[in-house]
Amino acid sequence: MLYVVATPIGNLGDTTFRALEVLKSADLIAAEDTRHSGMLLKHFGIKKPFISCHEHNEAMRTAQLIERLAEGENIALITDAGTPGLSDPGSRLIRECIKRELPFTVIPGPSSILTALVGSGFSTEKFCFRGFLPVKSGQRERELRVAAERGETAIFFDSPYRLTKTLAACVDVIPDRQLCVARELTKKFEEFRRGVAHELLAHYQVHPPKGEIVLLISGVVALSAGWQRGEVRSMHGS
Repeated sequence: MLYVVATPIGNLGDTTFRALEVLKSADLIAAEDTRHSGMLLKHFGIKKPFISCHEHNEAMRTAQLIERLAEGENIALITDAGTPGLSDPGSRLIRECIKRELPFTVIPGPSSILTALVGSGFSTEKFCFRGFLPVKSGQRERELRVAAERGETAIFFDSPYRLTKTLAACVDVIPDRQLCVARELTKKFEEFRRGVAHELLAHYQVHPPKGEIVLLISGVVALSAGWQRGEVRSMHGS
């Protein structure tokens, strides 16, 4: 059986009891980064055979893992944070399990996408997750234009090293659209900062962003009267 296990996006206290049970009972754990996930397993005193499964070896590892699954082993698949298969390795292995009719299940858990969506205050009735924004400026602007034409909340991952470039593009493409930068979710310096593009750009030009970032763009439907600009910060233990 393959177990696709969601792991914390920052705060280790968000690990579920079910995830721990699966990791403790698995014959093998396949992780995106064994060094990163090794800290999680060490924290909970879990000692299991451990191999890497990342974007550079996913094809090879999928063949190996499928063979072991066919032999009846229980394998847990984890990534650095969140749910495998969402902008992380995992989809290839799941599709191969479906093709071979091998059993698998998903162990749900923390999600930066849903955490950011709810914390943004934007509409949650309809939303679209678009993965990481493109690195190249032309492709990035096209992606933002597509989001601007949609009615629902758009959600992207972005790099702290490119966020100001993204916000500068938003000034040109969607200057009046409400945005939210959700940063370091569930960690000590968690931050939700809202406003239009030029406001956010001005802030992050003075305060260079750090950590994992989710960028949300409000839909074309007007926000509720209770929505306010500015920063909402929640403090958590790491």
